[in-house]
Amino acid sequence: MNRLNGKTAVITGGATGIGLAAAKRFVEEGAFVFIYGRRQDALDAALAVLGPHARAVKGSVSDEADLDRLYAAVKSERGTLDIVFANAGAGSQAKLGEITAAHIDEHFDTNVKGTIFTIQKALPLMGEGGSIILTGSSAGTTGAPTMSAYSASKAAVRNLARTWAEDLKGTGIRVNVLSPGATATELAKAALGEEGQKVYASMTPLQRMADPSEIAAAAAFLASSDSSFMTASEVAVDGGLAQL
Repeated sequence: MNRLNGKTAVITGGATGIGLAAAKRFVEEGAFVFIYGRRQDALDAALAVLGPHARAVKGSVSDEADLDRLYAAVKSERGTLDIVFANAGAGSQAKLGEITAAHIDEHFDTNVKGTIFTIQKALPLMGEGGSIILTGSSAGTTGAPTMSAYSASKAAVRNLARTWAEDLKGTGIRVNVLSPGATATELAKAALGEEGQKVYASMTPLQRMADPSEIAAAAAFLASSDSSFMTASEVAVDGGLAQL
């Protein structure tokens, strides 16, 4: 399948987890992919897996100068940009009554401000047929105990797609949200342990966590012309968690 043949994509948070799974899928479908993340060792390891049709740029989505370097690299090598998967995110727990300003900043700097500037700085390289994908979360719909800042930030991401679909009228650029539920990334498995994974699996009608490749498949659909009449939409890949 070569739905993305000849396309150029940027994936933030692209060195591990859902981002890396999406990068693999995009490359398999014919895209040239720039992965972006904060850890050079993880970027190097990802490039070893992705092969010659990928590049890596180190930086933070909350740093505008870093993002400028990312898009300068894209422009220098590829000229234009077709797909942006704004996937970088932060998430940690804090109970109501224990939430600090630093905890709020951690989430909103990455999940909201980072998403805004990731997309805003990409737009000069994009044109008709472009696809923007934002990573939301089932928590943005349902909420989750101890996850106030994370849930609120992901609800904000959902609204960004609605607003930007209006802003992008007439450009031919689409923007949609991909909202995973609990996903068995290496980070999640390490954080939750075997018992924690069972708890999250039991919360979904499918009685399991998602594999990152299942989220990546939905990202490839949103990136491709198969979703050409979709914008401002949310695609929930959550095993039914937020749908019941």
